[in-house]
Amino acid sequence: MSSQSEPVSAEDSLLQTPGQEHGSARTKQISPGHVRKLGLTRKLRDRRNFNEDENPEEKARRHKELELKPLYKELLYTIAHKMGKPSAAEVFTDEQLHHYVKEAFTMTETEHSSLMEKVQNTEPPVYCLMATIKEAKEIIGKDISGFSDPYCLLTILEDEEESRTRRSRTKPRKSVVQDAISQDKIYQSDVKKQTLNPIWNQTFILEFEEIIGASFHLEMWDKDEEISLTQKLEEIKSNFNNLRRYRALNLTYATFNQEKQVSVLMCLFRMIKDGLKEKGTDDFLGKVVLKLQDLHCAEDNWYHLEPRTETYPNRGKCHLNLKFIHKSRDGTLSAGRSAYINYCGILQQFVQAYISKQQSSTPWKGALCGEAQTLLEFYATQNDLSPFLQDLAKWVTYSKLYKSLEVDSSVLFQQLTSIEYHWHQQELPYQQKQELGDSLHKFLQYGLYLVAKYRDIFPPVPTATPKLHTLLRILVQICKTQAFQKLNPAQFELHDEVNDAIQSGTQEWFTIIKGLHQPMTKDLPEIVSALISLIKEVQKDVKNNKEVWNRVFVSAVQVDAFTVIYTKVDSLLAKEVKETLTLVEGQMEQNLANSLFPVYLSLQDIHKDKAFLQTRGVLELTNFQKLFREALPYWLNQAFSTTQDRVERAVQVDQLQPLHSGAVPIKHSSSAVDLVACIQPICQLWEQLSWPDPEEAFMLMVKLTEDLCKIVVTYCRILKERVRTLSANSDPCSAINMLCVVVNDLEHLRSVLTRLPTQLNWTGLRDRTENVIKETQFKNTLPSQLQQAQSVLEREIRSALDTLGRKLNTDIETHVRSMSTRRRTPSKSTEDAVAPLMRYLEQELHYMNENLVQENFSSLLTPLWNNSVKILHHVATQHPQQEGLMVFCQRLLYTLQCLEQCFHAEGNGLPLHTLHSDAYKDLKSHLTHHSLNSRQLMEKFFERKIWEQNVYSGEKYGAVTLVTSYRRSDQRLRVEVLNAVNLLPMDSNGSSDPFVQLCLEPKHIFPEVETRCTQIKSCDLNPLFDEVFEFLVSLDKCQTPGTCLVVSVLDHVLLMTDDFEGEAFLALKAIPGVAGGREGDLLSRQSDATPAQIRLPLMHPKPYEDSILSLLESRKGERETQTFVKKRRQREKQSQERIHS
Repeated sequence: MSSQSEPVSAEDSLLQTPGQEHGSARTKQISPGHVRKLGLTRKLRDRRNFNEDENPEEKARRHKELELKPLYKELLYTIAHKMGKPSAAEVFTDEQLHHYVKEAFTMTETEHSSLMEKVQNTEPPVYCLMATIKEAKEIIGKDISGFSDPYCLLTILEDEEESRTRRSRTKPRKSVVQDAISQDKIYQSDVKKQTLNPIWNQTFILEFEEIIGASFHLEMWDKDEEISLTQKLEEIKSNFNNLRRYRALNLTYATFNQEKQVSVLMCLFRMIKDGLKEKGTDDFLGKVVLKLQDLHCAEDNWYHLEPRTETYPNRGKCHLNLKFIHKSRDGTLSAGRSAYINYCGILQQFVQAYISKQQSSTPWKGALCGEAQTLLEFYATQNDLSPFLQDLAKWVTYSKLYKSLEVDSSVLFQQLTSIEYHWHQQELPYQQKQELGDSLHKFLQYGLYLVAKYRDIFPPVPTATPKLHTLLRILVQICKTQAFQKLNPAQFELHDEVNDAIQSGTQEWFTIIKGLHQPMTKDLPEIVSALISLIKEVQKDVKNNKEVWNRVFVSAVQVDAFTVIYTKVDSLLAKEVKETLTLVEGQMEQNLANSLFPVYLSLQDIHKDKAFLQTRGVLELTNFQKLFREALPYWLNQAFSTTQDRVERAVQVDQLQPLHSGAVPIKHSSSAVDLVACIQPICQLWEQLSWPDPEEAFMLMVKLTEDLCKIVVTYCRILKERVRTLSANSDPCSAINMLCVVVNDLEHLRSVLTRLPTQLNWTGLRDRTENVIKETQFKNTLPSQLQQAQSVLEREIRSALDTLGRKLNTDIETHVRSMSTRRRTPSKSTEDAVAPLMRYLEQELHYMNENLVQENFSSLLTPLWNNSVKILHHVATQHPQQEGLMVFCQRLLYTLQCLEQCFHAEGNGLPLHTLHSDAYKDLKSHLTHHSLNSRQLMEKFFERKIWEQNVYSGEKYGAVTLVTSYRRSDQRLRVEVLNAVNLLPMDSNGSSDPFVQLCLEPKHIFPEVETRCTQIKSCDLNPLFDEVFEFLVSLDKCQTPGTCLVVSVLDHVLLMTDDFEGEAFLALKAIPGVAGGREGDLLSRQSDATPAQIRLPLMHPKPYEDSILSLLESRKGERETQTFVKKRRQREKQSQERIHS
């Protein structure tokens, strides 16, 4: 169309400033002529050069006249000519907006009325709707190909024009735009060929007079080219030929699936309809109609294309960007300043008003009231300020306010991110580029200034360090942005700049701190005191940097701030320390040395922090300890003399009474506790010094250990003097009590000395000095010193314990001899006889347990127990007569058992392994055996034989194989002798005539059971017997302890005593059917057990080694006993062990 206006591109329209649009004179653009180095070539520029000495009231009046009132008129003009609804949910009336503006700009009612009158007399703007057609999708395909050639017609119609057009029509038509308004008010987009998803991105500015009653119309059409009827017929013919191909493939219409049927029908419909159309007639695709008064001041939405009829209800969607703007806005309101500059001023005033009204201690986080947001939105829309320019204005404004007001850093970071996003999407005018570059440059300078002052501005508290972190992130983001890199092309390394800022800030901070702690006079103590104060400040700063600030710098800009400040502080502090110690050189005395010790400790703590350095280098404070060599002897002397004085005072006030504090009683006295507390500072002194030179450190350790040993020996001496003084006028019981406390004190001190090598870390010292001190020299020095002190303590403890033990041993022996009568019929029962001894021991041991610490009590118990065992053993063996021996040993055995329980005390006394010594075992065995009658001894004898059989290994004398079982049903013990193997040749021909003898022992349990023998197998060392024997015995007897089957293998000798091949002992309890329930139980009525085969190695007894047999042999008056002994002695004579021995 010839009358259609030229379309304006979206990019040009959005990025034009008001001073450059609609024929306004453009500012002359001057390109940068050289590369600008940040911080060197950029110069801070002041827009106005007011006299700094001007009266504040005059200055405020001038600012209000020149700055605020022009902006105020712009806002009144914006309110008077606002269009559309704001994006905020809350809608404000003109009166509310006027009231807010008046408060924000601090205007009086008179000023407001005057400015309002001026605004009302200005020319109104031209109201415009800036419409950008971005794209459409899923539109209807009108061509035979299934696509369309879409274009758009758009205009603004008022209600009168639309109704007049509707009345003039004879019949309804699809087109509204073309019939309703002249062609010069209709705008047409480009035609997009053959597509269903066209993309335009075209912007049109549509003027209108009144927003009420006006509507925006957009119609989308399919462009139809003018072609002849012959061409259309050819297309129809071509499409029918395609249908014939389907029939040629024997595919009927009925075989098409539903989708293909619809496709073919639609194709036929388009062909017929297209053939009936007039030449060059465009097809209607859809429309969008919007009431202007229903629109927001700026919208960006997808709108559905509406049909004129219900033929095709789903016609796709169209993406539109709509914005109400002003044309020909009155330029006299703000003296010709651009809308962008005005927007920055308005925004700054709104933020200042909001912050001053809130009066909050927390930083401003970017929030504004609803009225301010609405006004800013109206102003930016009406003046067609792009989102890029709005974000740029916010960044410039907020970055300026950041220097004077409490603005949260996250607000700046958010705006910076938005600018980076827009930089890749749009292009800024040259003037705004310059402003953005200057703003970024200034903020970097200011940010680095804040970094240098981070100690004061961002203290190490949880509320401040996040602000530092956000500031550093902003600096990083600035350097990463394309805007900064394009506008400041000179090479700039933020890492180095932050590093330099930290160093310069540390230098400045140190100078200030040093000035605050200058000595008032030139006296050495005053100078040292000032140095201590300075070092404490540095120590605190190093700690804060290590624990707080360093994490922030590393996280945000990867700068190891701790290493930077530590290296800087190290050099500054080393200089101060060396200068101070140079002044005191040659003037050292005790008080001055004492004042230097805090200096040493503080430097030591600072020096330890070097372990956290990421990069190691030569530090000036390395080996600073050498500077204090002159003061070191004074420190050692001070520690020794102070400790010794405290120990002497502690003993002088000690009453040698056990301390009872808390639930757990303390059995040593107060001086022992004080001594440990006095010794501890000397051990701490070693750790505090941490002397670096290995050889000097060894000599230092020797001196400290020597001092500690002297203190221990001194304590022992004055403690003995103290106990003599207190015991002189005390009763014996109190004297013994004090002696117990003294022993406990010494024992406590000995435990402290035992831990001393660990506390002083001798092992670590040995590793450090292995190259300069020989191992023999090391061992002959330190351990020997400690061993001498421990020997003194052990000697004193042993002397005191011997004094206590002598009295107890004498009393125990007296009680044992008095109760151990040897009469056959005792005058008292065993319990009554032992009672006096046990009462005495319980009383004494209870007393010692309460008054001695566990170590000393155990040390006392052990010799007491050993001595008691010796006394009992001596009493038991001093009279060898047999008359009344069994009763006598029973009493002694009971006494031994009572003593064992008393000394063990249910696990609280001596442990069992200490009680069960060899002497105890011998005594208990002796007393146990002498306390039994002969038959009990015989049972013990066979129990021992069964045990020997079970542990015996090998078949030196051969073996015998049996099958045994016990039938409970008829109480029969069944023994089947299978064979014997590997027997010894007993005859001269190298063979034997063996047979097996079976006997149930002991005989007093089985008196009526006869011995059974197998047949004799002549000349056979591996005889096969296969003979069965049954013994009629009760189950109870078989289950008696010590009962066994004695299997003897003998060599038959004619007319002489049979030779002994060997014997074996099988416990009856081990025979199947014997173990389990006793006779009469349910188990005894169960089915008989399955016989078991067993192979028993043959044994030979060792002559005269059995103590039980010797004891039985001593009982001459018992015939049964002597018969048993005689039989066993006979076996011993036949034993091969006798020959080997």
